[in-house]
Amino acid sequence: MAFASGWASGINAYATVLILGLIGRFAHEPSVPTGFERTDVLIIMGVLAALDLTADKIPYLDSVWDTLSTVIRPAAGALIGALIGGTQGGMPAITLAAVGGAAALASHLTKTGIRMAINTSPEPASNIVASLGNDVSVASITSLAVLHPAIAAVCAGTMLVLGVLVVSLVFSRVVRGFQSVRRFLTPAARGA
Repeated sequence: MAFASGWASGINAYATVLILGLIGRFAHEPSVPTGFERTDVLIIMGVLAALDLTADKIPYLDSVWDTLSTVIRPAAGALIGALIGGTQGGMPAITLAAVGGAAALASHLTKTGIRMAINTSPEPASNIVASLGNDVSVASITSLAVLHPAIAAVCAGTMLVLGVLVVSLVFSRVVRGFQSVRRFLTPAARGA
């Protein structure tokens, strides 16, 4: 559960916490950390998830958002893992925090690389399609992580490996995407 939830938080941490909280609150699933079920947490995560879902569909803004999220998503994955490990702390919580954080960092970097490559495409449809695919993946893997953690971990691991393969195949486009985003953000570079 920690690995699959961590993977999902690397794509959209806010939606992951929101989905976990909703499942815990309405399905009364004991494996979900109870703090995620609080009304204030659900509202804040709902607003932030909507912001993330919107920013993720706009070329270049998605890459800026991903860059800003580089600290947040892995930290969220680690926090989710630690809370799944239990409130007593100790080695299980530390181990699951490491698993969740590492999975989140790996999926975040993979997603960011793929989206950089997509930003080199002149049309916006591929960006929206990729974003919608991410949205469906996060909802599916997070829900599956609670109901069938082993299956969710296998699915998340498979998607992570496939993502790494895609990034390695399109690495030159990732570099071009990074340069394109940098030109977009730097007014002097746009005039040159």
